Amino acid sequence: MEQTNNIYPIFDRMLTRQDKEQLLGQRSVMIWFTGLSGSGKSTIAIALERELHKRGLLCRILDGDNIRSGINNNLGFSEADRIENIRRIAEVSKLFIDSGIITIAAFISPNNDIREMAARIIGRDDFLEVFVSTPLEECEKRDVKGLYAKARKGEIQNFTGISAPFEAPEHPALALDTSKMDLRESVEQLLALILPIVQK
Repeated sequence: MEQTNNIYPIFDRMLTRQDKEQLLGQRSVMIWFTGLSGSGKSTIAIALERELHKRGLLCRILDGDNIRSGINNNLGFSEADRIENIRRIAEVSKLFIDSGIITIAAFISPNNDIREMAARIIGRDDFLEVFVSTPLEECEKRDVKGLYAKARKGEIQNFTGISAPFEAPEHPALALDTSKMDLRESVEQLLALILPIVQK
């Protein structure tokens, strides 16, 4: 408790989010992709970033593997560590949003409680949840990282979709099933959702 008494935030003296958005000529928003491993979250996020960049919009992707190799490299996959992983990501995302940057997150984030926590930290009005709803069978068939095979052999514990549950979002802003639509179609649907929000 003594430590928190010695913290004096300077938020009230800093330039505001509106100042940053005006400078960039855009409105910031969080596009939060959730879905199983191999569903296509990162692929869609990368394609979306390129399309927004072409339109002169500044973006930042936060991806599960990148974050876990850096800021969250001390976390495992226990329930407590998964929660802390998303909490830190949400706090970092809020910094980007407050800087006027369109932020694209691609994380399994396997249940509604954990995504609700992220939305609460970031701000619900700035949080667009996109469910990459590709079925488990298709994700497992792709097995781009070889993780499903290891999980089936018991070599990976608490693996979402196999030995740990995935809870589908209740009210996503958009659902994309990459077993039924190609990358171009997915990105077109996202642009239709996002551009009216972010373009000033």
